[in-house]
Amino acid sequence: MFSLTVVDHIMIAHSFRGAEFGPAQRLHGATFVVEAEFRAPRLDDLHLLVDIGLAKDELRRVLSPLDYRNLDEEAVFAGKNTTTEYLCLHIHGLLAAACREGRMGPGGQAVTGLKVLLRESHIAWAAFEGPVA
Repeated sequence: MFSLTVVDHIMIAHSFRGAEFGPAQRLHGATFVVEAEFRAPRLDDLHLLVDIGLAKDELRRVLSPLDYRNLDEEAVFAGKNTTTEYLCLHIHGLLAAACREGRMGPGGQAVTGLKVLLRESHIAWAAFEGPVA
């Protein structure tokens, strides 16, 4: 299995509902380093998995609506706790759709797996990994 990873970051504000979250129930900020790892069992005729430039641009496109935003105010997250894990799932869905819809170029349609990892700090991170189909 081949893989290609691109990295970007976002700065967000959010709060959580539920006593389990303690002080994180109050509005607070987070900076996430976001890694998107595309996987495929084979390379294309040019020996590429996906075009790295398209992958980098698409990751930025997906992250832009989140960057410098209070996620509590975004309709797409209404009623959701925007935990690190949940944000991984959300970003995965958007990048998987980009692959299926051809926005990653022809190689993107051959991607079979995608892992999205968000690093909240040097000691804590979360990921979601799943198929693209």
